[in-house]
Amino acid sequence: MEPPAEPDRYRDTWVRYLGYANEVGESFRAIVPITLVWASYGVATTYVTADAIDKGKKAAVAHEHSAGKTTRVAVAVVDTFVWQALASVAIPGFTINRICAASLYLLGTMTHWPLPLRKWMTTAIGLSAIPIIIKPIDRSVDFLMDSSLRKVYGAEEKGPSSS
Repeated sequence: MEPPAEPDRYRDTWVRYLGYANEVGESFRAIVPITLVWASYGVATTYVTADAIDKGKKAAVAHEHSAGKTTRVAVAVVDTFVWQALASVAIPGFTINRICAASLYLLGTMTHWPLPLRKWMTTAIGLSAIPIIIKPIDRSVDFLMDSSLRKVYGAEEKGPSSS
């Protein structure tokens, strides 16, 4: 019987939530200085980069004496970075941004609420949308990468993704 697998620091612990920092930043865009929104992207991008480096180090250890070690490490880093950049930063950030922009516009045209209330409602709508969009985006990015980039380096060398 194999010992239980060590939890992945970037996927199985509180650190995973750092990948959602930009969605939180986008939700608050209407009420905070833009520099805070960009800082949230910095946090999320740092998370993505750290996860990619971690997966590269793990691939280096796993293939320490294998032929093609460099290629396997590169595949792990690139696959993780691209997957995380799309699934944790780019697509969810854009999605929350558009949800918030649309809700602010619609609240402005459909209500007589004061602007500060509309902005806070927009923030609440954005925050509440985050848990709803995560799984569909993750699955879509898996499909996109399985249909494109992962075909370049082959399924047998597939790097870690949303698992």
